[in-house]
Amino acid sequence: MTDGDEQPPGRTADSDEPRPTVDAADKASTADTSATDVSAGPDRADASAANLSAAADASAADIRAENAATAAAVDTIAPAPAPAPDAASLPYPVPLAQPDPARTRTVRQRRRWLLWTALGLALGLVAGAVPGVLLRESAPDAAGRPAAKDDPGTAAQRRLGERMLALLDRQAVALVGADRAGFLAVAEPAARPALSRRYAALRALRVTVWRPAADGVPEAVEGRPGEWRQTVTVGYCFVVPDCAPSTLELGARWRLAGEEPRLTALEPSEADPAGVRPWQANDLAVTVGKRVVVATTPAQRRRLPGLLAQAETAARAADRYAIGGRPPDRYLVYYAGKGEWQRWYGGGRPKWTAGYAVGVGGGRHDVVLNAQIVTPAGLDDLLRHELTHAASLPDRGYADRADWWLVEGLAEYAGADGQPVHRYDGLTEVRNLVRGGWSGRLDEVAPADDASDDRVGGAYGVGYLAVRHLVDRYGEQRMLDFYRAVVHQGRTPEQAADEVFGDTWSMLHDDCVAYVRAVVG
Repeated sequence: MTDGDEQPPGRTADSDEPRPTVDAADKASTADTSATDVSAGPDRADASAANLSAAADASAADIRAENAATAAAVDTIAPAPAPAPDAASLPYPVPLAQPDPARTRTVRQRRRWLLWTALGLALGLVAGAVPGVLLRESAPDAAGRPAAKDDPGTAAQRRLGERMLALLDRQAVALVGADRAGFLAVAEPAARPALSRRYAALRALRVTVWRPAADGVPEAVEGRPGEWRQTVTVGYCFVVPDCAPSTLELGARWRLAGEEPRLTALEPSEADPAGVRPWQANDLAVTVGKRVVVATTPAQRRRLPGLLAQAETAARAADRYAIGGRPPDRYLVYYAGKGEWQRWYGGGRPKWTAGYAVGVGGGRHDVVLNAQIVTPAGLDDLLRHELTHAASLPDRGYADRADWWLVEGLAEYAGADGQPVHRYDGLTEVRNLVRGGWSGRLDEVAPADDASDDRVGGAYGVGYLAVRHLVDRYGEQRMLDFYRAVVHQGRTPEQAADEVFGDTWSMLHDDCVAYVRAVVG
């Protein structure tokens, strides 16, 4: 798809928002009561954090015992060429809720772009490429950290990698233990301002788990003696201490200072399909509720109380649609200003996109809202739709375009929040689609990427009405069982209908289509 106003994927823009002032202390509490933190200042370490840091230091000391023997060998390692980055697809964005009539044009445009992404995913599967929705999440090891790749390297490289990982482990203990000084101690002075901002943002999000694992061995930077790079996979959790960690890849850069590696940068990895997380790019203001964490930049922090209240209400609705009865431990919603919208999760979304959900591993989908487009009147249904995707989608997304009507129909149904069918504001578009040449097949209703706005709105409405008919006939739970069988378990609608409803899909399909036609006349 081409669009003269579209920002190319991956391009970033500097934020015009001011940097926040420094707070006196970080709030490390993980209580469920709502509170606002700003990621801008140092933490005071408590006694338990100091003990944890000391234990990590002792572990690192064991590794340092071999430094003298290793240093000479390390100096003889020839620089290795930089690895070619993996193909980095855009993360699969999940379309939005049907808004009020005042936002109809925005939603139609938004849906067109989202379908373009879905078509790209389907083509990637045909071509044998790994789609962006399939996140690079390694199986955890016995300690619960992501497993490292099997890349033996030389003995000296392996020993150097062990020393680097020991330092990252020490840094992780300091981060979770609210020890800012310990977090910065592994880095060179020039790297500490950026790491201080990273630390503050993660503490504001109430990080509870941070588990680094080396992804292969470190490699010398060609033409820069003494400098090394290392790919690291990190498992992390916010608020909840025993979650299934989300994962991301980082590029750690090091310089050998005598016998000891010193961290010079901790950069986002170009190979991470989800792109740059907000806490990697910006200072954050954060508020935490019982079901939702909402974060934005300090310049937008005045919006947090209202956003949290509406998101908490939407979360209660979305929880109903969690597949298997297990909703996310927390929904994470980011509210993006102009500059952040172009930067977070790779940017590149068209200016009319109101929001999206992106899989980050661990069974979670982060939600991002566009502050330039979201209106107060449309925020509630937008949040219900997006959080329902976060509750109902598989960890790795879905890839069968034929299931589009079911995935979007469920989210539209949740966004409608029980309102009467005649109040759904996409009925005019559905009527035009029914009268304008639709084949009458649900698995063919997903519009092409060059479809008109009217066609896109009609397709969403067809999905909503079909799901609504299944709910009216069988109840919400059996409809969700059908969704799970098709979207999560990969069964065909024919198999799922027979197993869940005890009826043939051909008959049910025709009933759904007849219902759509009857509603719009």
